[in-house]
Amino acid sequence: MKQERGVGVTGYSPVRQQLQHRSADRREQAAPRPRPGAPRITALGGGQGLSASLSALRRLTTELTAVVTVADDGGSSGRLRTELGVLPPGDLRKALAALCGDDDWGRTWSEVIQQRFTGDGELGGHAVGNLLIVALWEKLGDPVEALNWVGRLLNVQGRVLPMSAVPLDIEAEVRGHDPERPDEISFVRGQADVAVTPGTVQSIRLLPEEPPAVPEAVEAVLEADWVVLGPGSWFTSVLPHLLVPELAKALTETRARRLLTLNLAPQPGETEGFTPQRHLEVIADHAPELAVDAILVDEQAVTGGAFGVADLEGLEKAAERMGAALVLGKVARTDGTPRHDPELLAAAYDRIFRTHGRIGPWR
Repeated sequence: MKQERGVGVTGYSPVRQQLQHRSADRREQAAPRPRPGAPRITALGGGQGLSASLSALRRLTTELTAVVTVADDGGSSGRLRTELGVLPPGDLRKALAALCGDDDWGRTWSEVIQQRFTGDGELGGHAVGNLLIVALWEKLGDPVEALNWVGRLLNVQGRVLPMSAVPLDIEAEVRGHDPERPDEISFVRGQADVAVTPGTVQSIRLLPEEPPAVPEAVEAVLEADWVVLGPGSWFTSVLPHLLVPELAKALTETRARRLLTLNLAPQPGETEGFTPQRHLEVIADHAPELAVDAILVDEQAVTGGAFGVADLEGLEKAAERMGAALVLGKVARTDGTPRHDPELLAAAYDRIFRTHGRIGPWR
C-alpha cells in the first residue's frame, strides 16, 4: 500500500496523524489581532482570482483566512512538486502577496516573493516566494506552521492555508478534446493541461479521490461569518474545494453565509463558450447539496460585455435554484481587461455583507 505523502520532508509522519496533533496555540499567533466587530471571512480559491478577492477583502477585515487549492502542476510549482514531492507553493504564494499591507514593508515583500529568477539555469523561472515556502516546509516539516511563519514575516493581513496537505491532481472529462472527434469524451489530467484544453470540460475529479482536508481549513469555514467562493478558474481553482469531502461537508453545515463571485469573462480552454448560467450549473452539478446566499455578478459582463447579452431572467432562476439572491454590481477595472478592481469589489462585498447577512456595521 502506497504511503500517504506530506510535504516531502525526511522523517515526516503521515499527514492525517500529524495534522491531528497540532496545537491550538499557533492558531492564535497566525494572524494579526482583528478590529473589534470585524467579520470573520474565509475565501476559497486559487491563482489570480483568489488574489483579487483577497485584495478586496483585506480592506474590510483582518479576520481573513484564504483556503487555497494545491493541484498546480505547471511552472515553478510543478518543478518543485516533481523534484521534492511538496505541495505546489505558487497559489499559496500569490495569496500571501495579496494579503501584504499597503505600507512600504508590505509592498516590498509582496514584490520580493513574486520576483522570479531569470536565466536558463536551475533557478530560472522559480519565484522567490516559492523557494522560501518550500524551505520552511523542509525546516519545520509542517505545511500550516510554515505558512504561518511566512505570514508573520510578511506581516500579512490574514492567514493562508492549503485546502489539503497532500498534493492533488485534477482529471477532467472533456468533450471534443480532439477537434476531429467533436463528440468524443476524453480525459485530461493535470491542472496546467486542463486549464488550456481544447473542447468542453464536462466535469472534474481529484486524484487521489476523497483527499484529507487540512483541519484548520475546515475550522475556518465552520467559524466564519461569510465564506466567499470565486472568482477564479472555474474547474481548476473554484470547484476543487467542493470535491474535498471534509471541506464540502463544512460548507453545507457552516452557519456562515455563502457568497459566490462569478468571473468577468469565460476562460479560454476551461470555460470557453460558457454562459453565466452554465457556471452556476457546473457548481450545482458538482455540489448539489451546496446552498448559496448571494451571487455577485458584474453588471457590464452580463449586459453586453464578455458574456454577451446574458439571459438575466434565466440567470436569476439559476441563482434561485441555489437558494441565492443575484446581486449585480460594478466590480471590473475600467481599463477594459477582465480583471476585478479591488476597491470596487471591496465595496460590493461590503454591501452584500451588510444587506444579506447577520453582520451589522463593523467600521
